[in-house]
Amino acid sequence: MKQTGGLARNIGETFPPPHETSGSTMKLKAPWNERNGRFSPFKAIVFAGLFAPAAWLAFELATGMLFPKPITELIHGAGLWTVRFLLLSLLVTPLRRFARWPKLIAVRRMVGVAAFAYALAHLSLYVVDQSYDLLHVASEIALRFYLTIGFAALVGLAALAATSTDAMIRRLGAPAWNRLHKLVYLIAPLALLHFFLQAKADIAEPAMMTGLFFLMMLARFFTRFGWPQWAGALASALIAAPATALAESAWYAFVRHIPFERVMGANFSLMLAPRPSHLVALAGVALIVVALARTERARSRAAALAGAR
Repeated sequence: MKQTGGLARNIGETFPPPHETSGSTMKLKAPWNERNGRFSPFKAIVFAGLFAPAAWLAFELATGMLFPKPITELIHGAGLWTVRFLLLSLLVTPLRRFARWPKLIAVRRMVGVAAFAYALAHLSLYVVDQSYDLLHVASEIALRFYLTIGFAALVGLAALAATSTDAMIRRLGAPAWNRLHKLVYLIAPLALLHFFLQAKADIAEPAMMTGLFFLMMLARFFTRFGWPQWAGALASALIAAPATALAESAWYAFVRHIPFERVMGANFSLMLAPRPSHLVALAGVALIVVALARTERARSRAAALAGAR
C-alpha cells in the first residue's frame, strides 16, 4: 500500500503482479523475488513473517490454548494483527527516509495486503461466530457503531488491496493511484477507533498504537516542511508521548469513569511503567537515534570523499 506521493517506479516494487506477459508466455512472479527475478532473502523473511501470526493462532486453536471461546479469541487475534500490520505498512516510508534504507519500499505493499487479509479473516470469523447468519451480521454492522466503522475500514482496505498490483497502477495512472491510496490516512484512524471501542476495559495497546500512528504522522509532517530529520523526530516525540497520555486518560475518564488525574498520574510513575505514552516516547527516542546515526554517517562519508579529493 502507498501512503504518500511518489513515482510509479517506486510504488510498483512491493507486491508484484500475479503474472507478466512475454509474448504468449505467462510467467508467475513469486513475492519473495526482486523485480528482476532474483531471490531476495529480505522479502522472503518478511513474507514468511506475515504468515507467522496466523500460524500461531492455528497452533493455539489446535492445542486448546484458546479455550473456552476459541472463535472469539481468533476474532480478536485476527483484528489485532490487522491493526499491527496496517501501522507497519505506514511505518515503512518514514523509517525508509530516517534510516535511509531504500529496500524497505520493497515490502510496503506486501505488508498492506497482509493487513487486508487479516481484516477479512477478522470479519469471516465473526460470521462463523454468528452461525453464518448473514442477515444478522449485516444488521449488527448497521446498528453497532464500532462494527460500522470497522466494516468501513475493511471496505477501504479491500479497495487498496484490489489496486495493489503493477497492472492497476498502469491502468489508473500513478497520480490517480496515489490519490486513491491516500485513503489509508482515513482507514487507519477508523481501524484504531474500532480497536478502542471493542477493547472496552483495557485500552493499553489501542492507546499505544494510536500514539505510534500520531508519532509517524508528525514525523512525516515536520520533515515534509524541511526540518532536519533528527529535529522532526524530536519534535514528534515531544508531542506524541504527552498526547498519548492525554488520550488514554480522557478515554478512561469518559468511558470507564476513572478519574482523569489518576490515569494521567500513572504516566509519571515509574512504578506503573510501562504505560502507552512511555512506549511511544521510546519509539520517538529510537527514531531520533536512527536519524542522528544516519546523519553522522552521511557526514563521515562526505568528509572522507572531500579528503580523498
